[in-house]
Amino acid sequence: MASTLPVSLEGIRAAARRISGRVIETPMMQSPSLGDFAGVPVHLKLEHHQTTGSFKLRGATNAVLSLSPAERSRGVVAASTGNHGRALAYAAKAEGAVATICMSQLVPENKISEIRRLGADIRIVGLSQDEAQLEVDRLVGEEGLVMVPPFDHPAVVAGQGTLGLEIIDALPEAATVLVPLSGGGLAAGVAAAIKGVSPKTKVIGLTMERGAAMKASLDAGRPVQVEERPSLADSLGGGIGLDNRVSFAMCRALLDDVILLTEAEIAAGMRHAYSCEREIVEGAGAVGIAALLAGKICSGGPVVAILSGRNVDMEQHRRVINGEAAMFGEDGS
Repeated sequence: MASTLPVSLEGIRAAARRISGRVIETPMMQSPSLGDFAGVPVHLKLEHHQTTGSFKLRGATNAVLSLSPAERSRGVVAASTGNHGRALAYAAKAEGAVATICMSQLVPENKISEIRRLGADIRIVGLSQDEAQLEVDRLVGEEGLVMVPPFDHPAVVAGQGTLGLEIIDALPEAATVLVPLSGGGLAAGVAAAIKGVSPKTKVIGLTMERGAAMKASLDAGRPVQVEERPSLADSLGGGIGLDNRVSFAMCRALLDDVILLTEAEIAAGMRHAYSCEREIVEGAGAVGIAALLAGKICSGGPVVAILSGRNVDMEQHRRVINGEAAMFGEDGS
């Protein structure tokens, strides 16, 4: 792993010590059904069992704890597609700070209501995370709030990387790790942790076809904007920021591949998680299972798929499970 990357293995280990006792060390279980399908052992990292229902609590907690008391007293703010907002609201409340969460109109109501329940100030702005970020920038500049970005921040990436440490500690022989990919905070942190301990282990980013900002940016060789479109994997929406300073460089350096998934494949992953694994996961949390079922993963040894979140609208989940997702069409439209 390049020593010039903004988050190191030691930084991730320091984050693990910092957040110990404030987040759950989530279980990992083997999936016989997926193993039979893939022809190699498949393990599921049940991160959707995390306190706030997603991995985001790790990064948000590490970032809040890294602030000085004076900074926390000013209040924290972030743009979010839902899960980071919920995690930041929870982490801030635990430390006696006030959180303001800016979201676009594409964020599902179930995620907004949970953030409101945690006492955060909510701002709904525009039709994309980029538009929500403009409100964050205004609040930082005019009201002095402290920004805790959802992915492009060393403390956030280091916190997410603690998930990678847990995976490689539990399964040192892992050949391939499948990680949901959006802005790249999770993928960057997990890849830095795993490559730092086991350089031969492949780390593959998985995202939806509809508005895959990091994939488009990696293909272009620089951060680019893409149209944000509705998807079952709504947590993977949003841009990576044209001035991205952390996650883009780390994903470019550390990810072995990025694979795109259709809406039908994501729905199949959600159905399998529910019917065969007895787990309720949102679309973003099902992409690892989806990629395996779609035959898009080739591994010479054990595979770990991260189930990253469970914060799904239950009516949407019911429709997916019952095969009533005709509204998405063949390409998710």
